[in-house]
Amino acid sequence: MHLYRKAALAISISTLLLNAGCSPFVEDNTVEEIAPITFWSFNKGNDGKIKMSTLVPPVTEEKKSLFSFEVDLLKQGRKNFNLRYFRELKLGQLRMIFLNERLAEEEVVSLISTIISDPDVSPRLYLVVVEGDFEDYLTNQAKKEKNLDYNLYRMLRHYERRNQGEMTIVNLHQFMERYYSPYSDPVLPVFKADKKNFAYTGTGLFQDDELKGKTNKMEDQIFQLIANDYYLRNLPIPSLFLSLGQVRSTVQKELNQDHSTLTITVHIRARVDEYRGDLNLMDQNEYNKMDHRIEEYLNKHIVDLVQKMQRLKVDPLEIGTEAIHPFAAPLSKDEWLNDWKNIKIKVKCHLELEPFSI
Repeated sequence: MHLYRKAALAISISTLLLNAGCSPFVEDNTVEEIAPITFWSFNKGNDGKIKMSTLVPPVTEEKKSLFSFEVDLLKQGRKNFNLRYFRELKLGQLRMIFLNERLAEEEVVSLISTIISDPDVSPRLYLVVVEGDFEDYLTNQAKKEKNLDYNLYRMLRHYERRNQGEMTIVNLHQFMERYYSPYSDPVLPVFKADKKNFAYTGTGLFQDDELKGKTNKMEDQIFQLIANDYYLRNLPIPSLFLSLGQVRSTVQKELNQDHSTLTITVHIRARVDEYRGDLNLMDQNEYNKMDHRIEEYLNKHIVDLVQKMQRLKVDPLEIGTEAIHPFAAPLSKDEWLNDWKNIKIKVKCHLELEPFSI
């Protein structure tokens, strides 16, 4: 009877611990003994392996160095890290994933799915495609910046919060939401890295989880206007010798019933911040002429960008949602993309320049 009571007491204590979310095995999170990394950089390794890199020690004022290894499976990475580094890897502070461009052209979801299966990882971590040698940049810059990893995170968070059209910023949740949508394709920011610089170059266009193309600087400004922030703090147009400021847009998309024509209507309000051309903007007729030239310029570049997306068979503008009709069977993704590449594009751009902006 006494033995029975002891067993019952042990079971009760175990139940209380489980209900409280506790474990009889205490995890050692002593600061000196853990490495709460803030980012992983993934690149193509040798013989089909994946090269994983990060800065160690992370999130400290200590001198940092690049820590890299090649694995067949990402789960090996954690084990290899712990075997080779004197602090235990922790992913609770993981905030960024940097994907080499060549790797992004082949796979993304299989990599990040493994990462987010860890319950400690937040779905709001940032995803970035990197063109060039990011590891070389990290190695060189870590000698100059004590908090390089944290500064990269602050930069991404800063531009995400500003929403001023400077760059595309995407977190894991947003990427996966578009990935699983049959009528939308994901996008990611693209940065170019070399030994001394890490600079934003445009938006990466994906079909499913493969990088199919990128926007250049001009295309990216158009993309920000019609699909991302719908705002640009500044829009320079060198060919017209002018720069627009405080550019705001509203966009309407209409796909006709037989999916033969897409009409995109863009209303833009802006002011002229700088003009170095030969028109006399104090003359209303010449002012209207400039307005017309800007509309033509925007029309052309919007059409060019959308047609580029058609050639790449990507739909980051979510045009596929316009193909959904009540009482009609929805198209599969393959059926939609087959229609999408053949649709005629019409753009109607209406520009309103603020008065007294000159």
